[in-house]
Amino acid sequence: MAQMTTRAVPAVDAVAAPRARSPLHRFLHAREASTFLALVVLFALGTLIAPGFVGTDNFLTVGQQIAQIGIMAVGVTFVIINAEIDLSVGSIYGLGAVVCGLLMTSDVAWPVAALGGIAAGALAGLVNGLMTVGFGIPSFIVTLGTLSVYRGVTLLLSGGSPISLPASDPNVAAFNLLGQGKLFGLVPMQLVIFALVAVLGTIVLSRSRYGFNTYAVGGSAEAARLCGIDTGRVKIAAFTLSGTLAGLAGVLGLSFLSYVQGVTGTGMELTAISAVIIGGAALFGGSGTMLGTVIGVAFIGVLQNILNLRGISSFWQTVATGTVIILAVAADTWLRRRSGRR
Repeated sequence: MAQMTTRAVPAVDAVAAPRARSPLHRFLHAREASTFLALVVLFALGTLIAPGFVGTDNFLTVGQQIAQIGIMAVGVTFVIINAEIDLSVGSIYGLGAVVCGLLMTSDVAWPVAALGGIAAGALAGLVNGLMTVGFGIPSFIVTLGTLSVYRGVTLLLSGGSPISLPASDPNVAAFNLLGQGKLFGLVPMQLVIFALVAVLGTIVLSRSRYGFNTYAVGGSAEAARLCGIDTGRVKIAAFTLSGTLAGLAGVLGLSFLSYVQGVTGTGMELTAISAVIIGGAALFGGSGTMLGTVIGVAFIGVLQNILNLRGISSFWQTVATGTVIILAVAADTWLRRRSGRR
């Protein structure tokens, strides 16, 4: 009996050991941990080489600069976890801004105009989802096509001319508080809105049935279908959400600048996708977190801020961002192969 008791104790300890892991241990083994550590290193580097980097004003400026990309990246996260891609969010950003601008210049109340811009983004995202699921066309091809289609529609709506909002109009002044206002006179409203969107995205992705279905579909669409999940509906909802948030970002962009033109938003899709990938989401779907996306957005924002403070050309900034993307994808591929061998 004594021997049996002695052998049973290690078994209990082995089962209990995983449960005893601290939150720090779990975080250090999470996919986004490497990106967070890279962000810490980048922060330390900025402190050493970039004059004016450390300071509340600069950090809040960075937060305001990343807010629009961050909001778009939250929507793109759902699409990528579904093992799809959305290359049209930059064009949808411009479409939402132009629709809102046209409504504002037609003396429509700013809340209605803002909702109009967001609705235009939601409709564009819905079309992406319906075409991808309904026709079975790869989302890369669909959104590569709608990138041009939505850009063309935006140019047609604006007549190829820029839209400027008169600051003297009380309706415009109230609208501009969304993009230019500061909470408590300190925190940019754009950053506040981004934080709210990120929190809601985290809750939906990690705490809801839809979030569970998203991971299931991205991991194996066929297995998810056999489990009774409507995979088509999950993917359509992801594209619609992506378009909605891109439209919201476009509305905030217009509110910040009081100006928009047909080509606004060009290239923003690459930055949003980059943030999600840098944050640890796999291009093959099935993995990724909203926390990782936020860290990825912060990483890009801090990197660009350091380069700006150092007076580095915007061309080299593009090179630096592209290099980081390649390294992030290479690291993800290496981790997947290593996990597969295990």
